[in-house]
Amino acid sequence: MTTTAPARRGLREFYEDPAVPVASGTPRSLRQARMLAAALGPATAGAKTVMDIGCGDGTAAATAAPLLAGHRLIGVDWSQDALRRAHAHVPYAIRGELSDGGLPFRTASADAVLFSEVVEHLVDPDGALDEIRRVLCPGGHLMLSTPNLAAWYNRALLLAGVQPVFSEVSLRAIHGRPGSEVVGHLRLYTARALREFVTASGFDVVRLAGAPFHGVPRPLRPLDRLACAAPSLSSILLLHARRT
Repeated sequence: MTTTAPARRGLREFYEDPAVPVASGTPRSLRQARMLAAALGPATAGAKTVMDIGCGDGTAAATAAPLLAGHRLIGVDWSQDALRRAHAHVPYAIRGELSDGGLPFRTASADAVLFSEVVEHLVDPDGALDEIRRVLCPGGHLMLSTPNLAAWYNRALLLAGVQPVFSEVSLRAIHGRPGSEVVGHLRLYTARALREFVTASGFDVVRLAGAPFHGVPRPLRPLDRLACAAPSLSSILLLHARRT
């Protein structure tokens, strides 16, 4: 089934709403930035071009910037509202989409792509990774993060017959799960599914790590941090892959 034009307009209006959250927690952003900095190495060996696709308000890029000093960081988003806010954090903030003609960049123009908690919002994640693969140079780095459907607490919630955290059945309200924010998740991945999906899209998976979720209740946060040692149980999946 394909998405109708009215449905696509509904999604666009949802993400253009300033009330919709466009930033995720700092712990995830910092862990991901450290993985990328280690992969790229210092800029003294040559400045690299890093695209933050789905940059939101730019706070994740701002967290990464000190660790990527000397490298070129470009923020990309389809939301004009998000881009207005991103300009305060990113030297270059450009409007672009992964569908409808693709990104406004030439083939093999990026050394790395940050794709932070975007894939779960997409109608066509396969086409999105095809477009990311196009703009990445051979051997280029993909740093993808997404919520984990099989997070430790979601396993318990499902056993109790409760809708898992991160999953949504409506763009208007929360139904049947903990939490209070509607964030527009359309896809959810387990660690195994994410590995297989990225590999099938023409990438070699280098590493899969875990990160905590800022929305976990404070008394449970130590347990959430411990779960990061086993990515398949962690709240957030951090995947490093390279373009084949």
